[in-house]
Amino acid sequence: MNQIDRKTSIAGSCPICGKPVEPAFKPFCSKRCADIDLHRWLSGVYAVPTKNDDENEDGERPAEGEAGEK
Repeated sequence: MNQIDRKTSIAGSCPICGKPVEPAFKPFCSKRCADIDLHRWLSGVYAVPTKNDDENEDGERPAEGEAGEK
């Protein structure tokens, strides 16, 4: 059982709208909430922000020929 299953089984509520979980759509209450969650994954809403090594602190790439020191 993963962390999401533990949270929803203990709480018994849909992570999208908070309604009681429906066993057929676990951990969601309906196909609609499952589809909302899928759309969020596919559109990058749940993406983890990262910082590229070749960007400076301002999020800009150094110009060609610059050392790019931080």
